[in-house]
Amino acid sequence: MEKIVNELLSEKIIVIVRGINREKLIPLAEALYIGGIRFLEVTFSADGNISDEETFEKINDLSKHFCGKMHIGAGTVLTENQVELTKLAGGEFIISPDTNISVIKKTKELGMLSMPGALTPSEIRQAHNAGADFVKLFPISQLGADYVKAIKAPLSNIRFLAVGGINYDNMSDYLKAGVCGFGIGTNIVDKKMIDMGDYDAITRLAQRYVAMFK
Repeated sequence: MEKIVNELLSEKIIVIVRGINREKLIPLAEALYIGGIRFLEVTFSADGNISDEETFEKINDLSKHFCGKMHIGAGTVLTENQVELTKLAGGEFIISPDTNISVIKKTKELGMLSMPGALTPSEIRQAHNAGADFVKLFPISQLGADYVKAIKAPLSNIRFLAVGGINYDNMSDYLKAGVCGFGIGTNIVDKKMIDMGDYDAITRLAQRYVAMFK
């Protein structure tokens, strides 16, 4: 886990993949990999439109395809059962929108990286004390980089990820405020490009984001 933590600190970007059909997932992930992305999150469906079993299959497909070259994990993880499915599918990290102590503890019990969502100082400390490796500040765009700077001062021992409304133009502001990395969804996973099969454009988009840190 320490190796993956250090790699995320270096790579900084987790790409969030939500609602992409299974047959398009490998071409998308390959395009992202060529573009320099090394962390990819496949989200569970909170409303049940996509079954947990289908999400399991997607994570499993990606884990087998990349064999560790790209780190695959799950997002929108709300239950311990989803944590267990992710582990079974070969996932390496768990990301949640909230601070759920049982989800954090199950994640660490199964040897995966824990990245729960939090926003207030109390939630952040609760997540950290439960064993979170990173705390996902979500939805951070509602409060902005100044908020990150304010909470980073008294909570400087905690590693933060900025998620929600992150784009190429505001990333540097969040870095200066003290975050370690980002979760980025539709600003890289452009569904119009995917629908047209223009995976080269996805690669170029990923390269633009990755180049900021290289």
